[in-house]
Amino acid sequence: MTWQVAVPEPDGLGESPFWHPTEQRLYWVDIRGRRVRRFDPATGAREQWELPQEAGCIAPAARGGLVLGLRDGIYRARRWGGSLEPLVRFGHGAHSRFNDGKADPLGRFWAGTYYEPKDARKADLYCIDCRPDNGNGGRPLVQLKVTNTMNSNGLAWSPDQRTLYWADTADHTVHAWDWGARGNAMRHHRVFRRFDPKPAGWQPGQPGYGGRPDGAAVDEEGHYWIAMFEGGRLLRISPAGEVAAELEVPARCPTMPCFGGPDRRTLFVTTARHGRGPGELAAFPDSGCVFSTRVDVPGLPANFFVD
Repeated sequence: MTWQVAVPEPDGLGESPFWHPTEQRLYWVDIRGRRVRRFDPATGAREQWELPQEAGCIAPAARGGLVLGLRDGIYRARRWGGSLEPLVRFGHGAHSRFNDGKADPLGRFWAGTYYEPKDARKADLYCIDCRPDNGNGGRPLVQLKVTNTMNSNGLAWSPDQRTLYWADTADHTVHAWDWGARGNAMRHHRVFRRFDPKPAGWQPGQPGYGGRPDGAAVDEEGHYWIAMFEGGRLLRISPAGEVAAELEVPARCPTMPCFGGPDRRTLFVTTARHGRGPGELAAFPDSGCVFSTRVDVPGLPANFFVD
């Protein structure tokens, strides 16, 4: 398998990629750069949209534009580069920001937070329902779905919409629940996959550490693809929780995969560059770039936010 540098201009911290099926473009965010980016593989055109805050996650909206999880809340943009309309503002303090998130199969937006001091379990996962038939006249309904964590990540759903996946990065653990799409209930929690923690004194480039779970995607066969931050790899994990494949990535810190292209068999992965040492950047000079490769099994399409 050969990786290509899909987008050569690196991000500080690339995240939240999705493929827009109508536009045939890749969208993602650079959290450190406070910008949304998009790329048209057919023409090579690249665009960026500067933001007033860090955007941890984005999703396409059924009525056009995007929904965005910024540092202090969830916002709506009706068009590329348009005004940011607050949907819900959160009082989670100056030391937290929204991180991983995406829309679920029925159009609700899920977004988790990251507690930046990393010295307490003060991060959460929320579901924001703005659908016209949400029982609240389309006004946002907010549910707290997971609490007592540090870094919410790895959100994804199975093809049959019966399983929800979510990762606690700091705990090196991916969790799973039985999920009912219509009722939005999470039941029968279990540990889907647990990874070994970082050894004391470990330094990047040394053996003995496989990374921690970051962003995720699911393919049509129900396999869960997880980016292993500081592990330099993506894992394809079966619905039974077994590693079915391991793909080395030409960056130490992959952050999130997604599937795109007309057949959804192009695998994209965002990566991080900010804060990585000179030795690592010498070994992986394209750190921070978006990479792509071809895979045999198509991924699930991006879900659209509904309001």
